Amino acid sequence: MIIRNTISASIAVKQQMLADEQLIKRIEEMASLCISTFRTGGKVLFCGNGGSAADAQHLSAELSGRFRYDRPPLFSEALHVNSSFVTAVANDYSFEKVYARMLTAMGKEGDVLVALSTSGNSANILHAISQARLLKINVIGFTGKTGGSMADQCDLILNVPSDDTARIQEAHIMVGHILCDLIERSLFPQESDLL
Repeated sequence: MIIRNTISASIAVKQQMLADEQLIKRIEEMASLCISTFRTGGKVLFCGNGGSAADAQHLSAELSGRFRYDRPPLFSEALHVNSSFVTAVANDYSFEKVYARMLTAMGKEGDVLVALSTSGNSANILHAISQARLLKINVIGFTGKTGGSMADQCDLILNVPSDDTARIQEAHIMVGHILCDLIERSLFPQESDLL
C-alpha cells in the first residue's frame, strides 16, 4: 500500500506540473537564462541543504561533466563541495553565511545561482540570494508550493505544487534534468537535434 500510494502521489504532483502552462513557460525561461549565461562565458552555481545539497551537486555534475552525451564541460559547481571551507566559515562566521561567502568568491555579474529550498525559508539560502542580488547574479529558485521567503526574491522560481518534502525534491531533480537536457542540446546540438 505504501509503495503504490507513494508512486501515485509522485505522479499526481508531476501531472499538476504538466498541466500548468505558466510553470512550463518558466522552466523554458530558466533553460534560456542558463544557455545565454554559458554562451557569454558565465557559470551556473547551485546551493541547497541536505537532500537539496545532494541535488545541487548532482545537477552541477551533469553540467560540468556530461548529461546525455560526450561534449565539452560547462562551468558549474555546487557551493558546498569544499568541506573545509564550509566547516571553517560555519565555525568562524555562521552557517547562515556559508553560501553567501562562497558565492562572493566564485560568482560574478551575469552568472546564475540556482537556489534549492523545499520550504523557501532556509536562512543560508536566503543570504546567498541576497548576496547574488548585490553581485548582479541572476537567481533561479527551486522550492515548494508557497515559495516561502524566496518567492519574491528570485528572478525565476519553480514552485512545485506540493507541501511534501519528498515529492518536492523528486520534482526538483526532474526539472533539473530537463534543464540539463535543454542546455546540452542547445549548446552542443547533435545531428538528431537538428532534424
